[in-house]
Amino acid sequence: MAKVFTTGVWRPKAGEEDAFLEEWRHFMEWAASMPGAGIGRLTRDLRDPGRFVSFASWESIEAVRGWKDSAEFKPRMSRVQQHVAEFAPTEIEVVAEIGSATAET
Repeated sequence: MAKVFTTGVWRPKAGEEDAFLEEWRHFMEWAASMPGAGIGRLTRDLRDPGRFVSFASWESIEAVRGWKDSAEFKPRMSRVQQHVAEFAPTEIEVVAEIGSATAET
């Protein structure tokens, strides 16, 4: 079975970066408690500090669908998005892996 990830590109509203980070953390703490959830990460673009990219690993696409179909998903996501000017989410699967797993810290 392929590894599945949810990912998103986020651009918080000017001046709301800290509020975005706080709400994203709350959202992902909840997401991490869902069946099939793995590690969630939020990264900041070093060339464009106003751009963030998130990644969360999942056991399966069915686990992702269960999370997104849950009654709590939309209200919790809206608390994050209230601080966001742009957001582009998607689901991806790994089709190739090369290199050492020790680099994934």
